[in-house]
Amino acid sequence: MKYQSIDEANRAVLDKIVGSAPFLTDVVPAKSVIKELEEKVILHAGPPIKWDDMTGPMQGSCVGATLFEGWAQTEDEAKQMLANGEVEFMPCHHVNAVGPMGGITTGNMPVFVVENRSEDNQAYCIMNEGIGKVLRFGAYSKEVIDRLHWMKDVLGPTLSKALQKTEAGLNINVMVAKAITMGDEFHQRNIAASLIFLKEVAPLIVQVDMDENDRKDVMQFLADTDQFFLNIMMATGKAVLDGARKIQEGTVVTAMCRNGKDFGIRISGMGDEWFTAPVNTPQGLFFTGYTQEDANSDIGDSAITETFGVGGFAMIAAPGVTRFVGAGGFDDALSTSNEMMEICIDQNPNFTVPTWDFNGICLGIDARKVVETGIEPVINTGIAHKEPGVGQIGAGTVRAPLACFEKAIEAYAQKLGLI
Repeated sequence: MKYQSIDEANRAVLDKIVGSAPFLTDVVPAKSVIKELEEKVILHAGPPIKWDDMTGPMQGSCVGATLFEGWAQTEDEAKQMLANGEVEFMPCHHVNAVGPMGGITTGNMPVFVVENRSEDNQAYCIMNEGIGKVLRFGAYSKEVIDRLHWMKDVLGPTLSKALQKTEAGLNINVMVAKAITMGDEFHQRNIAASLIFLKEVAPLIVQVDMDENDRKDVMQFLADTDQFFLNIMMATGKAVLDGARKIQEGTVVTAMCRNGKDFGIRISGMGDEWFTAPVNTPQGLFFTGYTQEDANSDIGDSAITETFGVGGFAMIAAPGVTRFVGAGGFDDALSTSNEMMEICIDQNPNFTVPTWDFNGICLGIDARKVVETGIEPVINTGIAHKEPGVGQIGAGTVRAPLACFEKAIEAYAQKLGLI
């Protein structure tokens, strides 16, 4: 339908976000739900990018994925295959998916399936591997590949069988609403949500017919992995925002992502079109032995959490994370969330924040407001080493470049015949 104004169109988009009903229904091999992955295809984070333009961590992740899939047997063989065009690269966002950091996803990797029942659409995201030397940060040693195989052979099938024992999957809105009152912002802090998830699936896992040692390993991994829920939240943000952007009018930001070279956004009124600008480099705190000079440029699809209204936008919900990302304390958290409200249209009543006088999280980044105020969205993020094979070296914050939003607004104005 046609709306009488941009504001009316934006409100319709927001209504779809507030009215969304995301459920975690399964964990399956990616190629079973993403037909493109039946071929030699690697999904990556951010807008489209070529191998030669990828930063070290993304190239390292691609090497690891190629070894994991058995397309190559050695690092050199994998690099040659990737460089000479034997493997096709494709953004996760183009196939209803998102991926953390490098975002690298291939056919045999297990993915969460999140169904948005209000709009009858699905979205997918690989599972969280833990911290340190992991594929998403560009590491590809034997321990990384072995862990990926364990996730494929044991963790994924176990969670799938557990979820099949529910009547309708797990209601994600309920878990998020609980966890945000317990100090999570769902990008750098997912401790409460991960424990709530474990609370929900543990009684189901004990009912699964499986090897007892495997069951113990699964339970221990879920208990140890504080960030496990992040990937569920990412798939949720993607499912909800993809459902909302069925309305192809207005100026609501429906995706923010980065590939290490370009930061890309989409807005509701311009559908699938990407608006890009060079990425910034995160600033933050580093693990012992690393410094800002080691940091890779901004990377990952996980900014879908900020697009949804959590992450850096909900810093006030998780004052405990501010020092982990090098942002000070409670006053800084409050200031950040208040600043982000200046570029948003409303607040989401589904997820209220006790430390924000029970106001709802930010709802609907308006690209017009970003351009008008000059306030760039803040993103909480992990920091990868700029060289492949090293992995995560810290955590911090980064700003989305203003130019993306300026380009989007100019394009939409042209579409409307205003310029």
